[in-house]
Amino acid sequence: MSEQRIAIVGAAESDYGKCPGRSEFDLHNQAAERALSEAGLGKDDVDGLFSLTNGYFRCPSLLVAEYLGIHPTYEDCTSVGGSSFELLVEHAMAALQAGRCKVALITYGSDQLSVLGRTLGTKSDPISHIAQQYEEPYGLNIVSAYALAARRHMHEYGTTSEQLAEIAVSTRKNASLNPLAMYRDPLTVEDVVNSRMIASPLHKFDCCVISDGGGALVLTTEDRARDCAKDPVWVLGSSQCSDHLHIADMPDLTESAAAVTGPRAMAEAGVKPEDIDLLCTYDSFTITVLRAIEDLGFCEKGEGGAFVEGGRTAVGGDFPVNPDGGGLSSNHPGMRGIFLLIESVRQLRGEGGDRQVADAELAVAHGVGGWLSSHGTVVLGKDK
Repeated sequence: MSEQRIAIVGAAESDYGKCPGRSEFDLHNQAAERALSEAGLGKDDVDGLFSLTNGYFRCPSLLVAEYLGIHPTYEDCTSVGGSSFELLVEHAMAALQAGRCKVALITYGSDQLSVLGRTLGTKSDPISHIAQQYEEPYGLNIVSAYALAARRHMHEYGTTSEQLAEIAVSTRKNASLNPLAMYRDPLTVEDVVNSRMIASPLHKFDCCVISDGGGALVLTTEDRARDCAKDPVWVLGSSQCSDHLHIADMPDLTESAAAVTGPRAMAEAGVKPEDIDLLCTYDSFTITVLRAIEDLGFCEKGEGGAFVEGGRTAVGGDFPVNPDGGGLSSNHPGMRGIFLLIESVRQLRGEGGDRQVADAELAVAHGVGGWLSSHGTVVLGKDK
């Protein structure tokens, strides 16, 4: 197995927001072409495909490969929800180092907003139905599952709705600096806590947006990365872990498997939490962010509420989180883990524009899948 370092040399989104008339495969293709173009590569260079769709398609990598017109000799369609793409980075890295492929393309596309509209969340897919058959009839859906974890955190540590609202406010401030974000109008703590209750204690603005959109990443080995059009961003460490599927089987409602993946990924990268310049983490709900900050080791358990106060997680704050506006304000097309990686890469290249985090050299992308079920952490660093 090669000891070469692995780099991300292309990272791009498709159009996102609401994209009527565009299939999820169109969005895969648009993102893939943009990512390959900025790397100075073409589809003929791709021999490893790592791909997921938001629809319940069998053989998603085969469908995407056919649509893109590529013939991979290595493919992977591991699906564990929103953290899938952090896992796929780890899998692509292993395949590249083993010589199973030379250029790995990771893609995602979703037309959930255009296709599902207001029916989103009212129907179960077959897999979730197996897990939720004893809970969903009584109202325990995806929002109320996270609300359950939020309420327990409040009970154990005194976390308040106002502290959760601070996350939504800072994320909206970040989104205001992103011209592509779906929601850019200012938001206050009062706006959040006075917005409609969805599942107590989570209000409307504690919950992510719904969008269409896709993304793509291109990874390759160090020797080839040096010849690509963009400066490489290095994959320094990664880790994955899950400890349940449905929330009813979560071992501890106040601690997730991120407490395993964060330390492992950072140890592999040879860094500590205090070395990290920005965090791009899953923000399906405000509680998802607060839990990740604690479990990844950026503050002690139970101190997340105080940690996020005062705009600390906004661009320009002490600990920038989701500079693009995250799933709470920018976009959330079903599984958002690939956008965490894209924004991390963009920030480390210094391409954030108005939302650029100053002197960003190390970033953590952390994905969460299911009901706080699956976690994947990737540490990325710029070329020095």
